[in-house]
Amino acid sequence: MNEVDITTHPDRRLAAVAHSGPYDQIGPAYDTLSTLAEARNLVPEVKSMIGIFYDDPDSTPAAELRSHAAFEVGPETPIDAPLEQIELHGGKVAVYRLKGPYSGLKAVYHYLYGTWLPDSGEEPQDAPSYEIYRNMPGNTAPEDLITDICIPLA
Repeated sequence: MNEVDITTHPDRRLAAVAHSGPYDQIGPAYDTLSTLAEARNLVPEVKSMIGIFYDDPDSTPAAELRSHAAFEVGPETPIDAPLEQIELHGGKVAVYRLKGPYSGLKAVYHYLYGTWLPDSGEEPQDAPSYEIYRNMPGNTAPEDLITDICIPLA
């Protein structure tokens, strides 16, 4: 596994679409988010694409998993329904950079929560994990995708 970096992230203001169900089926929520962003001319305001994941898929039934597909936007960007505004609080974060297909995400989470976190001396914050997508699957080969998996720390 790659190194885990501990860094400080800023607060982020997100325009988001909720998703319920298996995390690997969040794609349609991103499609809705993209369609709304284009229709509302928000694309120039988008700073990054982020996924927020609230539940442990190993202990929560797949149908009950909760997540948000989101774009980071500036403080002046209007966020109107059906988009939701989410404030992603910054602070100390453990970051693992995955290079490769999204199918590798589950193994990274198992490593982070099962091995790295217990051995690190760090405590997780009572906040959801999130992913920052550094490039897009529509124009990037799966083996070249870059995803930062982020765990907020106390």
